[in-house]
Amino acid sequence: MKKLVALFLSLMMLAGCCAALADDPVTLTYAEVNPIEGTIVGELAKAFKEKVEELSGGSVVIDIQASGVLGSEDQILDNLLGYGTVTDISRISAFALSQYGCSKATLLSLPYVFENRDHFWNFATSDLAKEFLNEPQTVGLPLRGLCYGEEGFRHFFFKNEVTDINSLKGLKIRVSSDPIMTGLVSALGASATTVPFTELYSALQTGVVDGAEQPTANYKSNAFQEVAPYFMMDGHTLGAVQLIITDTAWNKLSAEQQAWVQEAADYASQVCRQVSEAKEAETLEALKAEGINIIEVTDKAPWVEAVAGAEAIANAIAAQQEAYDQIVNMK
Repeated sequence: MKKLVALFLSLMMLAGCCAALADDPVTLTYAEVNPIEGTIVGELAKAFKEKVEELSGGSVVIDIQASGVLGSEDQILDNLLGYGTVTDISRISAFALSQYGCSKATLLSLPYVFENRDHFWNFATSDLAKEFLNEPQTVGLPLRGLCYGEEGFRHFFFKNEVTDINSLKGLKIRVSSDPIMTGLVSALGASATTVPFTELYSALQTGVVDGAEQPTANYKSNAFQEVAPYFMMDGHTLGAVQLIITDTAWNKLSAEQQAWVQEAADYASQVCRQVSEAKEAETLEALKAEGINIIEVTDKAPWVEAVAGAEAIANAIAAQQEAYDQIVNMK
């Protein structure tokens, strides 16, 4: 009898240990290069975190590491791809994976492909968008896309006065390591200069570059107006972004937890859609109140014409003409 009691107690202790282990939360590290406060992508991150933790009852915890503390976007991508062990989830530029074989993503960085926000969201909520998000899996990358978002149209900003498209000629403009953006800047007569995002403020301050480009909210939240107070609103691309998770992190989750993470991503995407336009307008008014020089581009025809012949852009369209036409026709 004593042996049976002892066995029963041992089994109860083992069950208790297993239950405790089952109750231990899975913590996923979320990397963001921009600040959380004051940015549209910050609102995306917060909405995702809150919804995941709500749906999972705390069994999945999202640890947001923002303001570039885990490195530049390229460094974060290296970690996500297995060259480091720090990052599980990140919000990246929608076209960032194009340099790793995701050719579909290239189309989202093309200048003037989206006429307005509704045009982009028609794409982002379509079946075609699901194909784009799943592309990392189809090309063998250990990642998967969860959702799309956007951070507003991207505009140029400069240290010194600019007036029109001709003002860009000869200027050094910061770009990421992206051939489309490099082709865009070069087609406008400027010199494309690669600088990590985390070094951009000092590069503007010291004259390493004369200008750069970002969405309105990121321009202000990173205080770029302090060193580059001329903001030219040409809206060359919509700042499309995507949320991605590593296969390693995904496989840590139960099927139920995976469903919660996907539901939270879909929710965060819609929050992004709701706040983006209002946040952009609010930020623009704040910049005007600060006395920042806002140069509105009312006629984009010369800009569209200038970049149409850029080799990298023309080649990207030709390589995926059918998908490009599908996107264009979603307006």
